[in-house]
Amino acid sequence: IAAFDVTTESVDELRDLLQRWTAAAARMTAGQDVGEFGAMDGPYLAPPEDTGEAFGLSPARLTITFGFGPSLFATDDGADRFGLAAKRPTHLHELPHFPADNLDPRRSGGDLCVQACADDPQVAVHAVRNLARLAFGVAAVRWSQLGFGRTSSTSTAQRTARNLFGFKDGTANIKAEERDAVDRFVWVNPANEPAWMSGGTYMVARRINMHIETWDRTSLKEQEIDIGRDKREGAPLSGGKEFTEADFSVTGRDDKPLIDRRAHVFLAHPANNGGARILRRGYNFTDGSNGLGRLDAGLFFIAFVADPLTQYIPMQTKLSRDDLLMEYLQHTGSALFAVPGGATDGGFIGLTLFD
Repeated sequence: IAAFDVTTESVDELRDLLQRWTAAAARMTAGQDVGEFGAMDGPYLAPPEDTGEAFGLSPARLTITFGFGPSLFATDDGADRFGLAAKRPTHLHELPHFPADNLDPRRSGGDLCVQACADDPQVAVHAVRNLARLAFGVAAVRWSQLGFGRTSSTSTAQRTARNLFGFKDGTANIKAEERDAVDRFVWVNPANEPAWMSGGTYMVARRINMHIETWDRTSLKEQEIDIGRDKREGAPLSGGKEFTEADFSVTGRDDKPLIDRRAHVFLAHPANNGGARILRRGYNFTDGSNGLGRLDAGLFFIAFVADPLTQYIPMQTKLSRDDLLMEYLQHTGSALFAVPGGATDGGFIGLTLFD
């Protein structure tokens, strides 16, 4: 994933960039090179149109998702940069500073974002690299992140993946087969949004560093108490299997709840968040080591929601303030983007925003 700052002041150049990005994305998702001549067949004395590192590779089920940040529509002082302020999505505002946040502004925000996902990381990197290249003179990369090993299943056909703490992550995630839940919690309500957001959603992006070494010296008992699930099966500590519904009323011999009221599962559960659910689609990351020799690693959290104001912000406020896991976490990056519906034949991403 990469976020961009738009450097041009021309709305026509911005629109042209989105057209060129859409055309390039269509080719790359089909396993083709970018441009008319691609990586190998252009003029010998000119730079190739495609960087070439994916030449000969399959498309690897590449998908590319685009998003628009709050600052594309208006600056902090309210300036309408491209005449788009009147079409700003209802809930597209910078996320608040949550308790315990330690955000790096160089890893937060952005006018535009591009997320490329593939079975082969080289194909995903190739996609972002070529889109960044096409943006030269119009937009510049603000921050980027390479992730691996999705941390949430999004279909009942998938096994629940594990995060870098070794626990299954996203057991209660919305699944693609839950059509009613997807319609309610993922796609925006057209009645509440500008017309160009029809078929769209909001993307929450949070870079969460994990204190890996501290966690690795923590007892298994404390790890399970903090999560609220057992490490082997992912079952709630109230009993059952992985997908058994957590029962927060079950108590132990000391009459204390088996699932701590500050456990991650308790605080994030829909029952304790007004029934709100989110579609998680995050990834693990490791970016080498820091100056102290510790892993710069964690979870790049991504969630898609119909309404961040009711589905994400209240839940994250509680987690950041009360979650036992916060002893081992630090949120260092934050962004929110509006994701429009997909491009149609002959159109481009965001076409109806400019019409």
